[in-house]
Amino acid sequence: MKICSAMNETIVLASGSPRRKALLTDLGIKVDVRVSDAEETSEGSPDEVVTHNARVKCEAIARNSQPDEIIIAADTIVVHEGSILGKPRSLEEAVEMLERLSGDTHEVKTGIHVRDIATGQQQHDIETTRVTFRELKPEEIVRFVEIVHPLDRAGAYTVDGPGSLLVAGYEGCYYNVLGLPLVLLHGMLLELGFDLFSEMNAQDARFL
Repeated sequence: MKICSAMNETIVLASGSPRRKALLTDLGIKVDVRVSDAEETSEGSPDEVVTHNARVKCEAIARNSQPDEIIIAADTIVVHEGSILGKPRSLEEAVEMLERLSGDTHEVKTGIHVRDIATGQQQHDIETTRVTFRELKPEEIVRFVEIVHPLDRAGAYTVDGPGSLLVAGYEGCYYNVLGLPLVLLHGMLLELGFDLFSEMNAQDARFL
């Protein structure tokens, strides 16, 4: 497969997630953020849910896109004992979710859908990471919820910042838990003929 530069392409992230945007901009990638109004679902198996939601987000943005744009859409869920944990509707529900996850292992799944507007080519895939929480004290859960206010986060948590103290271990991609498995995404874009390395700006890349 011939790999070409995406230097003349605009990367469009079909997500309002600041974490997904930050993961790309930290690579030195310039990103145009557009939030879709697609109707998402919570019905079906976890894999079906993330696949569907990523696809409809991508399609919604693609309808009003330009030929020089590449659309990236993603959907992330937390799965515990076969049940999908969405975003908590209240701080009380956030506490209940974390009590369920405490001392146990769950899965984080992200569906990704990418589309090259110029060619119509598309790729979709799913990343799964197993996350094990340490046994959390009730006061730790309450304090975490007070500090993070995780109403915009599936499963009521994040693994960066204060959330780093929740996790005993990972099996799989750490960045998937943040909402965007970068290695999987890079491979999908390569299949479309675009290399993220060609888009990186050394002045904008962030690393320790």
